[in-house]
Amino acid sequence: MNSRKHWRSGATFVSLLAAATALAACSSGTGANTERGEGEGAVEAPSEDVTITFQVTDAAMGTTMDKFVKDFEEEYPTITVELQKAPTDAAAQKLTTQIAGGNPPDVAYVDAASTADFASRNALVNLDDYIERSDIVKPDDYVDAFRTFVSFEDSMYGLPFNGESTGLFYRTDLFEEAGIDGPPKTWEEFEATAAKLTDPAKGQYGYEIFAPEAGYYWYPWLYQAGGDILSADGEILFTSPEAQKAAEFYVGLADYSPPDYLNSNSYDGRVAFIQGQVGMYMAGAWFAGVLHSEAPQIDDKWATAPLPNGDAGCKTTIAGDALLMVANDQNSDEEVDAAWLWMEYLSQPDILAEWTYGSPDGTNLPPLTSLLEGEELVEEKPVLEGFAELMKCGVASEVSNPKAPQIEEVLNEELAEAIYGNQTAQEALERSAQQAQEILDK
Repeated sequence: MNSRKHWRSGATFVSLLAAATALAACSSGTGANTERGEGEGAVEAPSEDVTITFQVTDAAMGTTMDKFVKDFEEEYPTITVELQKAPTDAAAQKLTTQIAGGNPPDVAYVDAASTADFASRNALVNLDDYIERSDIVKPDDYVDAFRTFVSFEDSMYGLPFNGESTGLFYRTDLFEEAGIDGPPKTWEEFEATAAKLTDPAKGQYGYEIFAPEAGYYWYPWLYQAGGDILSADGEILFTSPEAQKAAEFYVGLADYSPPDYLNSNSYDGRVAFIQGQVGMYMAGAWFAGVLHSEAPQIDDKWATAPLPNGDAGCKTTIAGDALLMVANDQNSDEEVDAAWLWMEYLSQPDILAEWTYGSPDGTNLPPLTSLLEGEELVEEKPVLEGFAELMKCGVASEVSNPKAPQIEEVLNEELAEAIYGNQTAQEALERSAQQAQEILDK
């Protein structure tokens, strides 16, 4: 398995909150120099043997990564890559603990959305000088939203490694039974479709909504309505007319969702879709691989489509992982250069292709526009064609603000209360805005 099946679990948010708290308390924990990589021309391999540590998630361990390490070490015989493992849903938390303790890995593979938080605490190496010297890493080829994820104060502190856009999965068999011709293309069609598919007496529902992840899965509707989370200057935008319209529509979808899964997360909720209890399910491209590997018996009973358009047209969330170089003055220049060479090696287009759609069950997407628009992706994985197209509509779910993960957690809690019926959508946004402002003012 080469990447996470689910990007935004509650544990991930807790990890990011822990990261913010711990890093605020101890800064980088290393007194590190974040400016490395000065020089001209391509970075050269160290003349003497060097060992670098690369921390990856549980889900990223395996034959594909082992192959990359072996091939890299053959190309750079003076560099040894030592793999370290981190829990998939707590990689940022573990990295924070290591940084605070002064024993971090040289390179880490984490949720790209955590980059700004680490960078704001002087915990990462600014990669601009290295990128300037590279003929492999081309910033302009990255999808814009992925560059937003790994940037802080106009500098890149990470290299995007894989990603996904969020689209619609639907049960073609249930659509046929209900006499529905195809996937909905507007909000009005979406609600009408969800209502037509919902029959509580049969234990069947039109859509699936998850209160613990309410914030993240609200974002596509927010963007489609023409709203946003924060303005460029950091103003909270939760109470805008666009946000209110999106929240009322989104919270209302709970009427068409199985009650038993309201308190579930989106990964666990896959069971309801597989068993035919729900007709529509919002997820990233990861879900296609999961469906094929876990439920091949329904391979001919589901299809994918873009999310319906709102007033602002085609908009969706994207998410991904990134490679980060941890700042540590204990590392020599040769060790830091070796860490860069490893990151640069993994950023080659053919490596990114092999890591994502090129692996047997891989349904993640590469972060490069050139690969997304190439013919090979669709030839290898036809199911990804729509998700690749959606990348053009992708909006980064975090403004480049280190406190964004904390704000998202507030949204999760308040929108969840609205989904449970304990408050209105408007009250959820007002309470979220108040708490978010308090977070920003700290």
